[in-house]
Amino acid sequence: MARYRGQHRKTSSTARTLARTAVAGVVVGTPLLALAPAATAATDATWDRVAQCESGGNWAINTGNGFYGGLQFTASTWKAYGGTAYAPQANQATRAEQIAVAEKVLAGQGWGAWPVCSKKAGASGGSTPREVPSQASAPKAPKSTPAKPVKPVKPVESTAGKPADPPPAARESIRADKPAEAATGDYTVVAGDTLSGIAQTHGVAGGWKALVAKNQVFAANPNLIHPGDKVAL
Repeated sequence: MARYRGQHRKTSSTARTLARTAVAGVVVGTPLLALAPAATAATDATWDRVAQCESGGNWAINTGNGFYGGLQFTASTWKAYGGTAYAPQANQATRAEQIAVAEKVLAGQGWGAWPVCSKKAGASGGSTPREVPSQASAPKAPKSTPAKPVKPVKPVESTAGKPADPPPAARESIRADKPAEAATGDYTVVAGDTLSGIAQTHGVAGGWKALVAKNQVFAANPNLIHPGDKVAL
């Protein structure tokens, strides 16, 4: 009985090429993955360069064009990425707070959120979440109560060498060294007299004013009478 001999089919050139390509892909692909650089975070210096381009490095700028702060946030972007937790507008927040919000924008929109200035600044790197305590939640220093101003004390004027004012009765009886020209009348003035006293003693209607009206010599100074003066009653 004849013995059957099986024959192996010869491998085609196409199959051999595919096999070599697959092996090469494994060998070559592995080091390519290993050589891919890890993404680096955007540094503060990068943000400073972007801000220098966007706003001249002024983190508190508000030019009234609808963009605020060093990185020129719109009000809607600032609110959408949690900026209002720090301040109502970006220009009212600190540099660190603006960068913290910018990192969130970078994570959501990439460097395209700053299309011109990110290129000029050579910005690169990925987003790194930053936690910055808001000004509202930051511990505040104890508020000191200002001292009440001391009310100045009015200095007491010294009475040394200053003659005291004489009482009214004494002022009325002040006499000059030289008696005034005496008037002819019904009463002769004695020491200590005053026109009001004379009018009261003699019951003159109208008081001392009536005496002055009758005795014009006393009109210039009713308080100045002298012993020996004549007073018409």
